[in-house]
Order: sequence, then structure tokens, then C-alpha cells
Amino acid sequence: MLNIGGTDTAATDLIKDSSEATFMTDVVEASSQQPVIVDFWAPWCGPCKTLGPAIESAVTKAGGKVKLVKIDIDQNQMLAQQMRIQSIPAVYAFVDGQPVDGFMGALPPSEVDQFVEKVAALSGEGGSLDEAVAAADEMLNEGAVADAAQTFAAIVQEDPNRSDAYAGLVRCHLAMNDLEQAQGLLDTAPDAIFDAADLVSLRAQLDLKKSASAAGDTAEIETKLAIDPNDHQARFDLAAALLAADQTEGAIEELLELFRRDREWNEDAARQQLFKIFDSLGAKDPLAQSGRRKLSSMIFA
Repeated sequence: MLNIGGTDTAATDLIKDSSEATFMTDVVEASSQQPVIVDFWAPWCGPCKTLGPAIESAVTKAGGKVKLVKIDIDQNQMLAQQMRIQSIPAVYAFVDGQPVDGFMGALPPSEVDQFVEKVAALSGEGGSLDEAVAAADEMLNEGAVADAAQTFAAIVQEDPNRSDAYAGLVRCHLAMNDLEQAQGLLDTAPDAIFDAADLVSLRAQLDLKKSASAAGDTAEIETKLAIDPNDHQARFDLAAALLAADQTEGAIEELLELFRRDREWNEDAARQQLFKIFDSLGAKDPLAQSGRRKLSSMIFA
């Protein structure tokens, strides 16, 4: 059978037509071996004629990491009803027999490529989870936060003890400013990764983000300090305001100065806040290394 894009789908195992009779084999069972993308279409659907070739091309470029199954809803109305297809084109990605992602309507080829790459990264082949994490990291860095979150969540579902994926999911919620969800994930992390370095760092980042959100105006706080340099609360608040403005180095310097003036103030608050900043930055960060050295020189002076 020829598909709407003119490609002979029977000629390749990567792209094929399917039906109600073979859906279990072609999609549900096959997706336990590698991701399967299902394209619900119809011959009369104009957008389907645009999407079909684009998604076939993207699947072909994925090099066998994902398969495409095409379902003509006119010929498979019961299956379309079971899948609750409201409009077409409708595309779903299946992994381990379950739909894990999807979209409706025709997308630009670049977005179709990105969708297929994301799904292909979930392949069950050796080493693929590393590729999936790398792909999700790239999505997050490029600002595709929702797509990154879906990919990280799928990886965590497959391997709950994968700390880099779990941390990536938390970072997505932080990027979306969903602090409650980020906190919930960190609080319920599996025992095997609860104290992983990346999760420890994220807990520190979350604490700092919460305190920074309550920070006041930097100029007003600086005015207070100009009047009274020993206003320790004002200096502590200034550090929080600087953190909120992504001026981490300035925040560290203010907290070091506060520690120098009164290391016992507010139950050692300056040192505790410094440790949170250092943890959030990571052990290899130059600011963290420099700050730790300065703090140590004060402690042991």
C-alpha cells in the first residue's frame, strides 16, 4: 500500500501501515523493543499530507531507533474511537506498550524532527539512556522545558535510580518556577540516589531560590547598610537580593563579610547560607572553591 506521502511503507520495517487487527503486534508489543510512533491520518485530511512525509523523513533519519506505524482512521474507526482521536493528524509515541508523548495537528518539519529525536532517545538499546539524558539536557538548555521534562520523566520511569535524569526533572520544574513540585521530587527521591551530589546541589539551589524570592530591593538594603554597616540582617538580606539578581559572587562576598563581623549571628546563619551556595554551585565551581578557601581562612585564623 502506498501512503499519502507517496512512500512505499511496506518496503521498510521502520515505516508501515497497520490496522485494528495488527495494532497489538505492530505497536503495543513492538514498543517493548523500541519506541513506536503512531500517525493517525485519513486520505481526505489536508494537514496529514504535509505531516506524513515530514514524520517519515524524521523517522528515517533516526537510523532505526524508532519505528513509525500509520493508521487510516477511515479504515479503522473502532481503533480511532478507542484511542479517543478527536481530530487528525494525531500522533502518539508508544514505549513499553504505553503512550508516553504525542501531539495533534501538523507541525513544522523542524519541530517534527525534534519530536522524533526525543522519542528515539528513549530507545531501549544499550547506551540509549545516556543519549536520552543528553537529548533532554539539550532541550532544557534550548528552552524547550516541557519537552525536556517529559523526556526526563520517561527516563526516570524506566530507571528511577538514574540521578542525572531525576535531577534533570527537578531542574525542569525549577525552570518553570514550580517550586512545590521540585521540592516534592527532592523529598521523595529514591534512597539509592537521595544523597547524590546533583540532588544535594539542587536542594541547596531550591532553598536559595525560596529565600531569594523574598529578598527586598537591593538599593534600599544598601542604603540601610550605608547608615549602619553592622546591620547584620540587612547584609544577610542584601546577599539574598544579590542571589535573586544572579550576582552570586557579590552574595558570597557579603556573607563572608557578615561572617567576619559576627560569625555567631543568628545561629551561624552566614556560614550556613554560604554552604548552601557552595553546594548549589558544585565542588568544581571556581566561585565555590574561592569562597570555601576564604571562609576556611577566617574559621582557622
